[in-house]
Amino acid sequence: MDWKTKLLIRRIISLVILSIFGLLAFIPLYWMVITAIKPATLTLQFPPELFPRNPTLQNFKDVFQRPMLFRWTFNSLFVAGAVTTLQLLLCSMAGYSLAKKKFPLGKLLFSIYIASMMIPRQVTLVPLYILVSKFSMIDTYWGLILPGVAAPFGVFLMRQFMVSIPSEIIEASRIDGASEWGTYFRIILPISKPALAVLGIFTFVGEWNNFLWPLIVTNTSKMKTLQAGLALLQEEVPMQHAFLMAGATYAAIPMIIIFFAFSRYFLKGVTVGAIK
Repeated sequence: MDWKTKLLIRRIISLVILSIFGLLAFIPLYWMVITAIKPATLTLQFPPELFPRNPTLQNFKDVFQRPMLFRWTFNSLFVAGAVTTLQLLLCSMAGYSLAKKKFPLGKLLFSIYIASMMIPRQVTLVPLYILVSKFSMIDTYWGLILPGVAAPFGVFLMRQFMVSIPSEIIEASRIDGASEWGTYFRIILPISKPALAVLGIFTFVGEWNNFLWPLIVTNTSKMKTLQAGLALLQEEVPMQHAFLMAGATYAAIPMIIIFFAFSRYFLKGVTVGAIK
């Protein structure tokens, strides 16, 4: 058996294994969708139907009749968009400073950023809630947005990418008379578009799916995000699995669209900043 045949066999085996794992990962999404289009009386039948015989959109109609659904959707879009925009700006600035500027304790500061990534977010919920409460930002957009702006992962990602930018480009821009802000906006940001795209996608998806913090920091229904609002529906209609799965499917649709539209950037996120 020559090396080409061995390589082909390895590729086939790898493809089969990856296909199996991909199918296993797809099963929860498939089950959510088929439960959402089932009549409510058939969601608990045993054995369950893998292919619904009488699909219906009534569950989605019931979800859309909820008066606060579109307010929750707007809140999620606004909060996720604001956090993403601020993170792209602030993390790129911090990453640029740590990558290309020399200042005392710069390496120590970067090490602290890396170390903070290992702290579970649940550990910071109580002190963060106390801080937000002290500034009277409970049940406000500020309380939803500002805690998500500081992102150690975003700073780490941008710094690792910007280290690979040749310093000669920055020096050439200064020789041409560009200011510090001019160099940043006209040179650094355009070059950093791949890293910015990856960070923007990861941030938007993470904030859209954020559940725990919006649930804690909001008191009124009108300030809930979509994920936290769906939890209220679960309290209103317990055991209505088809109805709840319809709401979950509606919340997942934007993420599915983003994934397929920007899948190449998700793949870049694995290697961005790794090659210098």
